[in-house]
Amino acid sequence: MNKIDYNNVHPNFKWNGIALDFPNLLIAAYDLIKEGEEFERITGEFILDWFNSNSFISIATSGTTGSPKKIKIEKQALVFSALATAEFFDLKAGNRVLNCLSTNYIAGKMMLIRSIVLGLEMDFVESTSNPLKGNTKIYDFVAMVPLQVENSINELSNVRKLIIGGAKINENLKNQLLGLPTLVYETYGMTETITHIAAKKISDNYFSVLPNVTISTDNRNCLVIDVPRISNSKIVTNDVVNIINDCEFELLGRIDNVINSAGVKLFPEQIEMKLAHKIQTRFFVIGIPDIKYGEQLALVIEGNPRVFEANFFNDLSSYEKPKSIYFTPKFIETESGKIKREATLNLV
Repeated sequence: MNKIDYNNVHPNFKWNGIALDFPNLLIAAYDLIKEGEEFERITGEFILDWFNSNSFISIATSGTTGSPKKIKIEKQALVFSALATAEFFDLKAGNRVLNCLSTNYIAGKMMLIRSIVLGLEMDFVESTSNPLKGNTKIYDFVAMVPLQVENSINELSNVRKLIIGGAKINENLKNQLLGLPTLVYETYGMTETITHIAAKKISDNYFSVLPNVTISTDNRNCLVIDVPRISNSKIVTNDVVNIINDCEFELLGRIDNVINSAGVKLFPEQIEMKLAHKIQTRFFVIGIPDIKYGEQLALVIEGNPRVFEANFFNDLSSYEKPKSIYFTPKFIETESGKIKREATLNLV
C-alpha cells in the first residue's frame, strides 16, 4: 500500500457530485456548521477536527455493554483502516458510495474518511431508517445497519456491494438478501479496531480478516486482534471464537452472554441460530438467576404474546430449551442498532 498522509484529499474525491479539494472541503465544512441541519453540523465539525493540528481524533464508542465513552485514535490509523478496506473490497478511485450512517460514530466517520483518502464519489445523506427511499442511483459500495437494510430491500439491487454492521441480521432478512444480485457482507469489528477488521459473505460461515490483521485467542478462547498499523497493543475482545486458520475464524458468541446452567456453558448466539427460521420477529435468549442451576435460559421475543406448540423447541437439547418465555413490544437498542439484552430483559 502506498503511504497516504491523513492530510491528503484525493483529487478524485467528490461530495454529492461536487469535486472538493482541501481548501474547498474546509469551506464546505464551515458551511455545514453554519447553515446545515444537525447531522450536517456534526459532520462539518468532524471534518475540521480531522484536519486540525492534532495527530489523533476522539471517537465515541457505541455503548453496547455499557455507557458510551470517548477514546483517542491516531488519524493515520484511520487511513490505514481505509486502505485495508479498499484492498479487501476492491474499492477504487471514482467508485460511487453512499454514506448513510451517522458521523457521530466510527462507521459513518470511516465512510467519509475512505471517500476522502481513496477518491470515492460520496453521496452523503441523513442517517434514517430508509436511506435509499426515492434514490435510483447505482452505488458500488454502501454500509448500513440491519434496520436500514430491512427497510431498503426493494432498492438494494442498485447496490453492488453492501456491508452490514452494528448488529447481526436475522434469518428472514438473510434469505431476502440472498435473492438479490448485491454482494452482501456481514462485518466484524468495533470502535477500538476502527470499524471492521474482518468480513464474510452472508452465505459463508467464517469471517476472513482484512490485510495486516493477525488473530489468536486468549485462555478464555476469546479473539485477540493484532493490527500494528491501528493499535500499538493487541486488542483483547470478549468474543469467543473458533480459529479456522491464520485468516479465518468462526464467531461463537460473546463471553459475557454465556449462560452457565448446571455447569453447562450455553452460547445464546448458537441457540438463536437454531431458532431463527422459526421465530419471524426479533428475539434473543439470555440467562436469568436460578437457585438450583445457577442460571436458567429465558427466551425474550419482541411483539405480541403467543402460544407455542409442545414440539416447537424439539430442535434444541434439553439444556437449550427455554425455561421461561417473555414478550415485550419493543427492544431497547444502542444507536447502531444492537440490542441491549439486559436492559430489555428488565422491561418484562
